[in-house]
Amino acid sequence: MNPELAQRHPFLLLVILSAVLAEFLWRRRSGSYDLRAASASFGVAVGQALIRPVSALLMVPLFQAAYALSPFAMPVQDWRTWAAGFVAVEFAYYWFHRASHTIRWMWATHAVHHSAAELVLPAAIRLGWTELFSLGWAFFAALMLIGFPPIVVVTLLGLNLLYQFPLHTEAIDRLGPLEWVLNTPSHHRAHHSNNPGWLDCNFGGVVIVFDRMFGTFRAEPVERGLTYGLVHSHASHNPLRIALHEWRRLFADIEAANGLLGKLRVAAGRP
Repeated sequence: MNPELAQRHPFLLLVILSAVLAEFLWRRRSGSYDLRAASASFGVAVGQALIRPVSALLMVPLFQAAYALSPFAMPVQDWRTWAAGFVAVEFAYYWFHRASHTIRWMWATHAVHHSAAELVLPAAIRLGWTELFSLGWAFFAALMLIGFPPIVVVTLLGLNLLYQFPLHTEAIDRLGPLEWVLNTPSHHRAHHSNNPGWLDCNFGGVVIVFDRMFGTFRAEPVERGLTYGLVHSHASHNPLRIALHEWRRLFADIEAANGLLGKLRVAAGRP
């Protein structure tokens, strides 16, 4: 979830904080709650909120340039642009998210989000600071190249990320028939699992349709019991270390690789 969206809408921020408090009380009664990890997630979110405007200063011109190059500009006022845009953004998000798990250069940013070992709502705002550097924005710039206005793509992507906030919890059980179409807390718990059978699955944003189409869907076990976090342990509660730990690992492996081709293979290879 984009922390800036909540900052610009005080009522939304109040709803989010109320949900976090309710989940905290629920978990304290039925189990445990790692307050240090949750505080670290808020610290990472503060850092991202400070860095994102700087990234936006560079990304906005790139998006505008991509749209200017499009041979066909879709009208913002037409509802069909928004309807088609929803499908297009979901499709682009699926491949962006999948690439973020399978290309190490992109994983270095996305690993921040998966570093939480406890799946609670604050984990939703534990987002990487280096999205501009890891080039994930290119997936959405491609939509502007085919004619989707930047405001349509950015708005729908923001709503996509907002939708995903309540998915980061163990408090909500399966949602019946909705599980077939929508990304749900159950599906997202499987996505955050570090268990071998559930690595790299359920990449959808609002819908789970593309995962079912492209073979990356995994259902959460009926008995639950999945564990969360990174495969390689990272127990730091320091927001700076959380945000940069995977880049440190990546650059160390790049430095150790032989030759330019070897270094490129490390950067473009699987995490």
